[in-house]
Amino acid sequence: MPPKARKIAAAGRLIGYARVSTQEQGTDPQTDELRAAGCITVHEEHASGADRSRPVLARLLRDIAAGETLVVVRLDRLARSVSHLLAVIEQLAAQGAFFRSLRDPIDTTTPQGMFSLQVLGAVAQLERALIAERTKAGLLAARKRGRVGGNPGLRAGDPAAIRKIQAQRNATWLNGVLAQLDTWLPMVRRMRPAQPWGVCRTGAEPAAGHKA
Repeated sequence: MPPKARKIAAAGRLIGYARVSTQEQGTDPQTDELRAAGCITVHEEHASGADRSRPVLARLLRDIAAGETLVVVRLDRLARSVSHLLAVIEQLAAQGAFFRSLRDPIDTTTPQGMFSLQVLGAVAQLERALIAERTKAGLLAARKRGRVGGNPGLRAGDPAAIRKIQAQRNATWLNGVLAQLDTWLPMVRRMRPAQPWGVCRTGAEPAAGHKA
């Protein structure tokens, strides 16, 4: 769903975000353009655009203040899909912050920019509806031909198949938790200061005194 309409307010500081996919690439061209646009700070990151668990971006979204504006050179520096872009903008809006792309007509501090964002949201919603419609049509066509979709082991109630799927889901959930470590761990530490919280990652031993 597109972000809810909200009152347009004058933005404060401009915070830049520059991203390249590999260590061999440089962020200097983006950094120069962002500083020329008035960004007082530019956060740089080397990570794939398809990776949503980018630590630099996660910290930026956590720490950005109300009235500040996150600025990128192009939309693809922030997100590779409309759904991801809208999710980031919704997170910014929840904190009272704004978003601007220098080379695209997206600037949530202006009515025109918000209109462009609403159009993107509508397009994303249409894409999801079309995908769901095609999936249903494909399943129906398969059933007519005697083919049933899904995992045969799950349909048969095979314990080994069930354990495998459960393990995959657990791994996905754990990776998601670890990807947001910088967001939730400081909060947990503040809530329970007496607990000897250690930074435990997959395959690493807990800190001394840490209880699983």
